[in-house]
Amino acid sequence: MKVLLVEDEKKIADFVCAGFKEQGFACEHCDNGIDGFDRASTSSFDVIVLDIMLPGRDGLSILKGLRKAGNVTPVILLTARNELDDRIEGLSLGADDYLSKPFFVEELIARIQALLRRVSGERQNILAVGDLKLDRISREVTWCGETVDLTGREFNLVEYLMRSPGRVFTRTQILEHVWDYDFDPSTNIIDVCIQRIRKKMASIGVGADGASPIESVRGVGYRFRKLA
Repeated sequence: MKVLLVEDEKKIADFVCAGFKEQGFACEHCDNGIDGFDRASTSSFDVIVLDIMLPGRDGLSILKGLRKAGNVTPVILLTARNELDDRIEGLSLGADDYLSKPFFVEELIARIQALLRRVSGERQNILAVGDLKLDRISREVTWCGETVDLTGREFNLVEYLMRSPGRVFTRTQILEHVWDYDFDPSTNIIDVCIQRIRKKMASIGVGADGASPIESVRGVGYRFRKLA
């Protein structure tokens, strides 16, 4: 799951980002409204967590601009306790939920999960390709009917590839989305991670065609094979 956090208070941003990463979310952070609107407009996110009071461009203006442009990404507003009018205006502008400061990051994560269930529907949160099934809400992966014990990073990698079966993703794209940092041509972190995933699946069994669903594309990257 990829989350955009637009929050100018460093202390809040640090503990929220840390909480997201512990949960296995890929978190991108912007500390001002101008950069936040740009990232929200030009990149794809599962959820946007948006503070109302921001330098450069306030959160309500960002929300209004996104909805006017047809961007329907779920948005959770962060508000001060006395900002009742702002909360009402935010909901009327198309916000999906709000959370008052101060808050526990665990509650924010629970709100995000509940929001995705409500907005997307349970059916859209289940990815199924061949013998592999992935539940984006419970973060459970099953292979040949048995649960695969994946780390948060491994789960995010499988989810990223499963979203587009047959599409080849470069190592640069995978690093930016799953690890959230720029490409280092000397790293083999992706290859090691995929090897671990394959071993965990192989310890359970093989699919109907006897091959791994994650396919290496020599000199390019990886793809999730289109399976029946």
